[in-house]
Amino acid sequence: MNTQEIEYLLKQKNIKSTAMRNLVLQYFLTNNKAVALKDLEVAFHYSDRTTLFRTIKTFEEKALIHSIKDGSNTTKYALCNAHCTSENHIDIHPHFYCEKCKTTMCLRKLSIPAMNIGNHFVVHSTEFIVKGICEKCNSIA
Repeated sequence: MNTQEIEYLLKQKNIKSTAMRNLVLQYFLTNNKAVALKDLEVAFHYSDRTTLFRTIKTFEEKALIHSIKDGSNTTKYALCNAHCTSENHIDIHPHFYCEKCKTTMCLRKLSIPAMNIGNHFVVHSTEFIVKGICEKCNSIA
């Protein structure tokens, strides 16, 4: 994806384009997995950790990315659905965590089934993590 396309994606989410934001978005677009802040720190070792954290928080607040808690004690982030908004994240899909390579990925083609938990509850979010061995690690074994 070229710079103009990245800037267009940022503009769609009302995010000001900066060199670091462009680079971080490019990183998300080229990685087909969820990314931890630590991964970004390694990839952008020349950058300030605070700048990376603020970039992630801005992307999350503006519904460009969503956070994933996969049980690894590290929050990971992945690109949102194009229709997500700041007010309404609609990325309601399960995630897969590979116990071997520690990779987390979105399972966008699947949806989390609706659950009737009664009229006295108000559900704000649902997390669904599938754990096992990914296709890549399984073919190596």
